[in-house]
Amino acid sequence: MAVRIETDGPVWTVIHSRYEARNAMDAKSAGELFDAFVAFDNDPDASVAVFWGEGGAFCAGWDLKAAADLNDDDDGVNQLSFDRATPQGHSRGPMGPSRLDLSKPVIAAVAGPAVAGGMELAMWADMRVMEETAYMGVYCRRWGVPLIDGGTVRLPRLVGQGRAMDLILTGRQVMAEECERIGLCEYVVPEGEARSRAEALAHDIARFPQQCARADMRSVKDQQGLSVADALRNEFAKGKAMVVAEGIAGARRFADGRGRGGDFESI
Repeated sequence: MAVRIETDGPVWTVIHSRYEARNAMDAKSAGELFDAFVAFDNDPDASVAVFWGEGGAFCAGWDLKAAADLNDDDDGVNQLSFDRATPQGHSRGPMGPSRLDLSKPVIAAVAGPAVAGGMELAMWADMRVMEETAYMGVYCRRWGVPLIDGGTVRLPRLVGQGRAMDLILTGRQVMAEECERIGLCEYVVPEGEARSRAEALAHDIARFPQQCARADMRSVKDQQGLSVADALRNEFAKGKAMVVAEGIAGARRFADGRGRGGDFESI
């Protein structure tokens, strides 16, 4: 199998291992990644996932050697259209999990290239940790291969329309430092440390009351396309249930002396 899962308590690390192809995606890997993240979302003991490409590359996009064998007609394109919903309502994309809308956070740990469809997978994650030598780019611009795994949707939401147009139309390389500066990643770390930093972040997040964290994450996602008034109503509707579920108990821990003065350790 090209995909394996390593668990450490509530943290899952989903590993794509086609390092001989710089973790370029083929149909088999796409299916395995999709199944892995659906399993993560459905596991009641799992809280945060890290998505990592083994062997020094996050993902070099769709495997163009496989794409070269497609038919030059609609049937060829249909071979890439994996938009079939699972019984839980999850939908699979050509790159695998790119159309999943999970209830739990995913952190992409990016080493080396995250280009073309690999860049789309990195943007699908909720946060990105990049090694200082890592890079993104719409490298498929050179070959007439469009972005069909969320790139034209997620990129402008992360960096704004003007910057998105620059990156999409030029296809240029975007190094980690620039990614952090424009909002395309959240952390830049030394080479070789993306996975460990992402897993440390995942464990930090997993320490918090999870129902509340997931409700806030869902509110952030759902506010896209809503008016401010509707987004505020949606936020309150989700949040008030969490006050009862977890907030009151948390307030009592604070009243008993836990977490005073911004202490994140004793909570």
